[in-house]
Amino acid sequence: MKPDVALKIKEEVEKQWNAGGFLVVSNYPQWVANIVPVPKKDGKVRMCVDYRDLNRASPKDNFPLPHIDVLVDNTAQHAFFSFMAGFSGYNQILMAEEDREKMTFITFWGTFCYKVMQFGLKNAGATYQRAMVTLFYDMMHKEIEVYVDDMIAKSKSPEQHLKDLRKLLNPIKCTFGVKSGKLLGFVVNERGIEIDPDKVKAIREMPIPKIDLEVREAFEKIKKYLENPPVLVPAVQGRPLILYLTILDEYMGCMLGQQDEARKERAIYYLSKKCTDCERRCLALERTCCALV
Repeated sequence: MKPDVALKIKEEVEKQWNAGGFLVVSNYPQWVANIVPVPKKDGKVRMCVDYRDLNRASPKDNFPLPHIDVLVDNTAQHAFFSFMAGFSGYNQILMAEEDREKMTFITFWGTFCYKVMQFGLKNAGATYQRAMVTLFYDMMHKEIEVYVDDMIAKSKSPEQHLKDLRKLLNPIKCTFGVKSGKLLGFVVNERGIEIDPDKVKAIREMPIPKIDLEVREAFEKIKKYLENPPVLVPAVQGRPLILYLTILDEYMGCMLGQQDEARKERAIYYLSKKCTDCERRCLALERTCCALV
């Protein structure tokens, strides 16, 4: 480890030591893990611990995480949003005293273990999600949506929105009372669900390849399409639905749509998947039936 990186690791250890007793010295531990320094955008270093050996020995907690597609759909057509992130969320959950030693990591200045749950543990996400469901079970899918330590409050009116904000969270990562915001890789607002422009920025700014004219024209069409991506809208009850299917040898996909008041088709949902070995051996008609299911 380079000296400058080692000093940044030392600063992070001191910070966590002074942050309310996150760390304790571990003497004669049976489990020891190495540190993996990960550079951050601001020049600092995120201190991660390699818990792969511990994770292989740990049983799997099968508490379910929310489906991102369903969660994002539930936020559409609300007028006011507050996007929040838990402040050191995982660190708010204490580790069982008999399990602390298993989280020991080694540094140039000694061996330490965590008294609180850490990022990188196999069941950390499931454990945190269970805690969130326990706390907000009566508000989830109504006033708020929760995905691990990301939370969004959604309301139809500003008055109701103020009533829905209940928790003190990290103000640096939180956005309150806005008309639009980013959620798990999407932009949600009153109109529907849109693609996050940052996710396709690299493609939009990619230079045109110096190849044959037909490929260059196709590349330009893709870039223009990404500059004006479709907005996914919620389905309107009572209107007919339109289903498009694409069945290929290796892939299958579909698009669910609906006409708006101006009789213009609007996309509601896209789905696609790679065919399994068994599906690739099926006839085209059989793959079509599989796509419908």
